[in-house]
Amino acid sequence: MKLQPSLLSALLTGLVFVTPVTLAAPVKVAILETLSGPQASTGLTYRAATRYAIDKINEQGGWHGEPLELVEYDNQGGPAGAADKLRAAIADGVQIVVQGASSAIGGQITEDVRKHNLRNPGKELIYLNVGAEALDLIGDKCNFYHFRVAGNAPIRVQAMVAGMKEADALGTKVYAINQNYSWGQDMEQAIVDNAANGGYEVVEKTLHDVGKIQDFSPYVSKIASSQAQTVMTGNWGNDLLLLMKATRAAGLQTRFGTTYLDQPGNIANAGDLALGHFVVQAFNPEAAGDAGTEFIKDYEAKTGHAPTFIEPQTVFGLMMVADAMKRVQPDENGKLNVPALAFELENTTIETPMGTTSMRAEDHQALMPMVVSMASKDAAFKADGTDIGFKPVKVLSAVEAATPPTGTCKMKRPS
Repeated sequence: MKLQPSLLSALLTGLVFVTPVTLAAPVKVAILETLSGPQASTGLTYRAATRYAIDKINEQGGWHGEPLELVEYDNQGGPAGAADKLRAAIADGVQIVVQGASSAIGGQITEDVRKHNLRNPGKELIYLNVGAEALDLIGDKCNFYHFRVAGNAPIRVQAMVAGMKEADALGTKVYAINQNYSWGQDMEQAIVDNAANGGYEVVEKTLHDVGKIQDFSPYVSKIASSQAQTVMTGNWGNDLLLLMKATRAAGLQTRFGTTYLDQPGNIANAGDLALGHFVVQAFNPEAAGDAGTEFIKDYEAKTGHAPTFIEPQTVFGLMMVADAMKRVQPDENGKLNVPALAFELENTTIETPMGTTSMRAEDHQALMPMVVSMASKDAAFKADGTDIGFKPVKVLSAVEAATPPTGTCKMKRPS
């Protein structure tokens, strides 16, 4: 059809006044985790959750229509490997780094990110910490580009004590056994600090090497000799799996209050011995109701397994990032303005199946609901293909679960 002169003129005139739209450039997100070696089970779980979250973000349009690109790096289970792979990620143009397994590795990453960002204005990156829970990461080592969407020892132990006390399962004698590094030391201190509130005595404390002990039976013997009614531990990875195995072999009846009993494999490993033991979780599908059921169904459909352990908090953390990214426009080159994203993220609040989660701007510690659960055959959702699951006994809102900032974080923000 031949356009009439008047219509053609109108179209051309309209084109003159069209403002060019800056197209968003791809945003690279790195999962920098332990993907091989003895602690790989935890790192692979973080990877599964990150893959799921990135796929969900991209299904919803990514960032201004551009899908996020996920790249994966194996830190080989140590700070040195993490430092090497972070340099590789920076060279590859990564702008957001996700990591959670091990506070020792988290400490390396946050310091390297801080130094890189100071030396390379305009090429900053964010460290989304989804599991490294050492206190100094939001204390002396806090920095503007570090955000933690996970608990910490005071938060977890405070919740654990409240839940076990309410269930009349705490007892008056507690044995503390933890890994000998920043996270385990924080746990030991938090267990001591909560003794008066919990009405218990810490009868003995043990710190042990991380990931090096193959036989925990000597420690189980010490626990038995102490006559403790409750063992509190922040152990994770193989250190918790092997501890549970040793308790099963010894037939130990002492109750456990844990932070990571819901790690895949623990219930299958412990069997009925797990019954009556407690865990502090960031997510429990039974406690979350219909929203929790919907979440686990979708997650299982996408990944082949239900979300457990640290997977929900990883997903929720990335959803916080996605929410903040909506409010950040591409710069003149279409790239993500990372400082602008950090300013948005430190003031982000979202609704998760567990309730309201928000970022505390003072130290970049997420304030999130926590639930204390007991291993039980009455749980609505089972674990590890067994007839045992985690029955919620106490749910704490983000406000109820929160503990005060350390007071040692001196956040330096870019101008």
